[in-house]
Amino acid sequence: MERERLGSRLGFILLSAGCAIGLGNVYKFPYMVGENGGGIFVLIYLFFLLIMGVPVMTMELALGRASQKSVVKMYDEIQPKGSRWNLHGFFAMAANYVLLMFYTVVAGWLIRYFVDTAKGDFTGLDTVGVEAHYNNMLAEPIPMAFYMLVVVVMAAIICSKGLQNGLEKITKYMMIALLIIMLVLCVNSVFLPGGQEGIKFYLMPSLDNLLAVGVGNVIVAAMNQAFFTLSLGIGSMAIFGSYIDKKQSLLGESINIATLDTFVALASGFIIFPACYAYDVDVTSGMGLIFLTLPNIFNNIPFGQFWGSLFFVFMSFAALSTIFTVFENVVSCTMDLFGWARRKACFINGVFFAFACMPCVLGWNVWSGFQPLGEGTNVMVLEDFFVSNLALPLGSLIFILFCVTRYGWGWDKFVTEANEGEGLKVQKWMRPYMTYVLPMMVGIIFVVGILSYL
Repeated sequence: MERERLGSRLGFILLSAGCAIGLGNVYKFPYMVGENGGGIFVLIYLFFLLIMGVPVMTMELALGRASQKSVVKMYDEIQPKGSRWNLHGFFAMAANYVLLMFYTVVAGWLIRYFVDTAKGDFTGLDTVGVEAHYNNMLAEPIPMAFYMLVVVVMAAIICSKGLQNGLEKITKYMMIALLIIMLVLCVNSVFLPGGQEGIKFYLMPSLDNLLAVGVGNVIVAAMNQAFFTLSLGIGSMAIFGSYIDKKQSLLGESINIATLDTFVALASGFIIFPACYAYDVDVTSGMGLIFLTLPNIFNNIPFGQFWGSLFFVFMSFAALSTIFTVFENVVSCTMDLFGWARRKACFINGVFFAFACMPCVLGWNVWSGFQPLGEGTNVMVLEDFFVSNLALPLGSLIFILFCVTRYGWGWDKFVTEANEGEGLKVQKWMRPYMTYVLPMMVGIIFVVGILSYL
């Protein structure tokens, strides 16, 4: 069966960026900036994004393009005979499944918040009322399951339409709409009275802030965010590498994807920090910043219902862009593994996720007594730990070692594939860095991620 192809280079960049752009950009990035000293964190984050995220993405795209397969069959095409690198393919496939098991639930929350904001359910509520609304949402499994199912059905239908007519077409429109909505919200926030202090905190690096948080803490946090924001290590980028031609070299394409991903992350800060300073909101509120704090902000600004609805559309698009592209990854894996037609793979995976996402839904209410990683944790925390702290860094480390060692694909084959086409090339001087320093940094992220839960 001939491999499907994307219709354009723009489609590839938007799809790949859509996979990377998600709640890590629009929720976690502003929260991490607020907790780690503002502008100084942003500067260090951008540095690590360039020296760590871009090289790993280039490797993952190269593996996908060379093999023309999804991650579950990718190694079979290019690994040395007798080696067992392909075992990582099944681990990565499992990670994609686990990621969707909790990500679809959060996307359902965002869609519900858009619906509730548009209906005016938050209008007139005080702080206690907004918090009660959030707690009621988590306590009600049936509505939460309904919105989760809406997300699963959307993903199955869109991916069943085919690569070009379904996923590429929808993601193009959704990503363009996302960028327009972000710009509108940015303009609104930047001109709020008192918002200039928020911009100053966000953009002006402060040595005092760095020392207050701790140099080591800020550096590790920046490395972590730069790495996880690009969804590396589980084959989510490799799949789109398998769908493109060899007209463009892959280092340049990785920089394009990282740039778009970074633009969305930076723009989310321009939306949130001026609003926080304008309304005296704690910038380190975490998830409460979105679900508890922002509805209160929208209640106190002119046309708040409109701006609130627009914000949660933006949040929903960011989450859905990741879900659609990761769903495409699992569909491609099952097509490669079992030889299923696309529609059959979409239907079976859709039915599977309708049931597999329920533990995450029930973990907030019926199964709230199950606290697998200690007090205050639940099923979602467990699933997120598996993906974020195990699968992403460990998978990226395997990709790196496979590309740079003679026991795997090897440096020469990697560079030949990555450099084919027009654009920026991987240079000879990069070899020592990508062979020794890069895996060490990813290893640090892996170890720190494990220790944080011990």
